[in-house]
Amino acid sequence: MRLLLCLLLLPGLAAAEVYRWVDANGQVHFAQRPVAPGAEQVEVKPQVIERDEATRAREERTARFYEARRAEQAQASVASAGRKAQRVKECSELRSRLAQIAEGRRYFHAEANGERTYYSDEQLDTARRQLRERVSQHCS
Repeated sequence: MRLLLCLLLLPGLAAAEVYRWVDANGQVHFAQRPVAPGAEQVEVKPQVIERDEATRAREERTARFYEARRAEQAQASVASAGRKAQRVKECSELRSRLAQIAEGRRYFHAEANGERTYYSDEQLDTARRQLRERVSQHCS
């Protein structure tokens, strides 16, 4: 953002007029408008700053740090979206199972030999309670 602002202002600064004049006491003054008679326009060239090796290395380390930070944030965002999608899926399944139990269907557990063992009313009540608790914990 700051770089963009500097780039936008740079042409304006390069085109700015600067005037120089010497007062009666011999002091040199500068202004953007000719204030005194005899003020002459001065060409101001932008200063090019050469950075030393240590500064360039520090800037490079900083850039690598921020790039790594952005990559971490992007990875965390993707992971968070995955967790959120998984949670939505789990909540949907829990609510579906709770709705099925509320319909009064008969539920059973398949044994290893293939026989069905049907749930008692107490087991169904326990299952409903557990599903409601899981929905309230995971889906709020």
